[in-house]
Amino acid sequence: MGKHLTEEQILRFNEDGYLPAFPVASPDQIAPMRSKLEEFEKDNGGVLRGSNRFKNHLLFKWLSDFIRTPTILDTVEDIIGPDILVWSTDWWIKEPRSSQFVSWHQDSQYWGLDTDKLVTVWVALSPSTKASGCMRVLPGSHTGPDLQHEETYHDDNMLTRGQQITGIDEDQAVNLEVDTGEATLFAFRIAHASHPNQTDDRRIGLAIRYIPPNTRQAHSDQDSAALVRGTDRFGSFEPEPEPRYDFDPVAVEFHRKTEEVRRQILYHGTDWKSHRT
Repeated sequence: MGKHLTEEQILRFNEDGYLPAFPVASPDQIAPMRSKLEEFEKDNGGVLRGSNRFKNHLLFKWLSDFIRTPTILDTVEDIIGPDILVWSTDWWIKEPRSSQFVSWHQDSQYWGLDTDKLVTVWVALSPSTKASGCMRVLPGSHTGPDLQHEETYHDDNMLTRGQQITGIDEDQAVNLEVDTGEATLFAFRIAHASHPNQTDDRRIGLAIRYIPPNTRQAHSDQDSAALVRGTDRFGSFEPEPEPRYDFDPVAVEFHRKTEEVRRQILYHGTDWKSHRT
């Protein structure tokens, strides 16, 4: 396919580690997605927790279709190439006036993936603003050395291990504000964080993790991914089924099996049973 991004945009991404907001769906397309998500929450004990936050593209046909949105894939292809897997989808939902936050961290420190090409497309199902706790990034931090993390397991920290980088210069950080139906894209190793939601609406974000097939997983030999464009000539990830409809039993069972693998990956080298997920 031809270039979707300009050479200037690709250059800025390579230097800064992120792309600012770009449209991926209209508010009218996003509204039923939010309704279906919140209906699922209502039927499953409230705000999503644990395995219900992850790999929901195996549960929902509408989400499986969404991660294959051509506008998103065209943008991702310009960054990582024509063969594309989705390694994970995960929800980042902050309740109104809640104290939840995300501390400064680099995803690359915890996921066991041996690639510099992973990109996250972060899609807003409600406005993600400075007031509602939008993502903040440290431009260029993806090109430097790995930053030292400590694990806090703070009750209000949305990260599984409360991982935190100390000594970040907040004056150098950039807010990635995203309106409903827009997305931002950021690099695997960029340092990022977000503050609590101070508004009266939920801040609902969907993170889609795209990788090239030549990626390998160091923390498990059972990891899986969904092929969404091109071909996989490497076979390092078990192919995930594409659900034929919401809660397709085959895909639901596969989702159940991925829970143990996810814990093994995220808590590699620790006793995951002693921590929340």
